[in-house]
Amino acid sequence: MARAPTLDDLRRYAVARSLFAPTTLARAIARLGFVQADPIRAPARAQDLTLRHRVRDYRAGDLERRYAKLDIEEDYFVNYGFVPRCVQALMHPRVARTAWPESRRAQAQAVLEFVRAQGVVHPREVDAQFAHGKVKNWFGGSSNATTQLLDGMHYRGLVRVAAREGGVRLYAAREATAEAPDADAALDALADIVVAKYAPLPERTLSDLIGRLRIGAPQWQAGCRGALVRAKARLASTRMAGQNWYWPAHENPASRGHAPPDELRLLAPFDPVVWDRRRFEAFWGWAYRFEAYTPAARRLRGYYALPLLWRDAVIGWGNLAWRHGKLDAEIGYVAGRAPRDAGYRTALANELDRVARFLGGGAEGAAG
Repeated sequence: MARAPTLDDLRRYAVARSLFAPTTLARAIARLGFVQADPIRAPARAQDLTLRHRVRDYRAGDLERRYAKLDIEEDYFVNYGFVPRCVQALMHPRVARTAWPESRRAQAQAVLEFVRAQGVVHPREVDAQFAHGKVKNWFGGSSNATTQLLDGMHYRGLVRVAAREGGVRLYAAREATAEAPDADAALDALADIVVAKYAPLPERTLSDLIGRLRIGAPQWQAGCRGALVRAKARLASTRMAGQNWYWPAHENPASRGHAPPDELRLLAPFDPVVWDRRRFEAFWGWAYRFEAYTPAARRLRGYYALPLLWRDAVIGWGNLAWRHGKLDAEIGYVAGRAPRDAGYRTALANELDRVARFLGGGAEGAAG
């Protein structure tokens, strides 16, 4: 019988299973099951920062440039991002929690007919055709009503993101799903995708993530509780430090194969290694917070501080900027100083060199 894993085992296992050997872009996305997106570019968007560790020779902007040729879609899952089409199919036909009034449905139908006639459209083309005006957005400012309508149509599966132009979504009509999948089977499959990406998971995080499936499949919100019960029954688990931990039943966190390499990595704030702040604190004993939306005077580590992973320990953070074709890096440490481990300086220099190539070799990096 395999021995029960320790917290050190779980930490090494979490790092090793997520930071798998770099592969092709298509295979990396398929293995991750979902890549969270974020529009901030500091020094690159979160999806690019996540993929650069997992895709061979990846350059900033490759996902956007190659999107149209990949078997993926921009869509909602537990957050907004990129999913393989087979994952998207588990969530559609999506039924939004808020039903549109007849007037809104009529607007959407007219826009859908226009999109079908045009093939692929920029939001400004739709706005020029229909002049929907401005509306109040969720944070109190003013937004283009056409943009909000297209967002709603995208969420409801009427249109899809066909490509991006300067970061702006270009839309095409989406073919209607023939029939809905079985709700419980689909929720179980989606739960397994969540676990495969973020394991090992503390019980509260597992519960939170399966609850967040209501974002991608709001029509089955009532079934999320049952999906959680079934997930706990089929997953492997252990209890330590006052909480239960879960991971796929066929995996062994205590395996000797999870030893970390002597590598240093600067991770995206939403990288699966660090996404769960509850797990982060259990593994590394300090609190990491995403501070881009925190007033500057109250930030502790910087606007877009990237967690600094050395071997299997997150020991600090880095604030990076690409200026005039060069990388500027400010590195901070939880201990107040850099490690004295042999090889650390070389590992840091190698990682900064990799980041520079990642930024300088892509259109985003070249644009600064």
